[in-house]
Amino acid sequence: MGTLKYVVIGVVVVVVFVTTLVLLLPTLHRVPVQYVGSPGYEAFVPNGQTINYNGHTDPTGTLILPDGKTIDDVVWNGQYSSTIIQNHNQVVQLNNQFVGQTDPINNQQYIKLQDLYVIKGQVPIENVTINGQAYYVIEANNINPSDIAGFYTYQGWVNNFVSAMNTPGTYAAGIPGNSPVYDWTNTTGTVAYETRSLGPLIRGFSGADLLVQPNGTIIPYGYNDNVPGGTPLSNFINPQHTYNPSS
Repeated sequence: MGTLKYVVIGVVVVVVFVTTLVLLLPTLHRVPVQYVGSPGYEAFVPNGQTINYNGHTDPTGTLILPDGKTIDDVVWNGQYSSTIIQNHNQVVQLNNQFVGQTDPINNQQYIKLQDLYVIKGQVPIENVTINGQAYYVIEANNINPSDIAGFYTYQGWVNNFVSAMNTPGTYAAGIPGNSPVYDWTNTTGTVAYETRSLGPLIRGFSGADLLVQPNGTIIPYGYNDNVPGGTPLSNFINPQHTYNPSS
């Protein structure tokens, strides 16, 4: 009878151990996700580099937050990952082909364009170490697809573009084909014509839009329907205004 008691106790101990292990397993394998940004607009800006993460090839770049701060060494993982790589490579090819050539309308030289991927709302990221280096991984599958849209503008204006989107009173407007903006002999005129005429050379890209800020500053840009976006970004995707320089 004494032997039986020990057997029962042993079984109880084993059951308790297995139960405890089962309860601990989810905690041991759960990787914490934190959310950065605000209810405004953030943007992932690819840098042309890729990295292998969990067996996938993902683009790397910078995340611009609504307050203008940036996070480097960011990896975009999940939906649209391969699309972003393809889009960026095409923009780089376009730059290599045309930058330095002359805009036939304002006689200024073409300048580099940059694609960016805007996210409405906070961004889910994980801190990971890959090959000994720390990265911030955007878990794009945790973002509603309607909250992600692709745009492109002058490379030197990307931060300004994100800042303008987050500025109360900023609105998007279309640029008519006969607009005098294209004649302006400055960067604005060049980028306006460049996004209109060169952007459509890439499948899914279109141009002739701009952000109009409360102080009157405008930023020409184009839209990329390979990363289509939805209602939260519709004001920037399908502008309801037409820009009139005299207004």
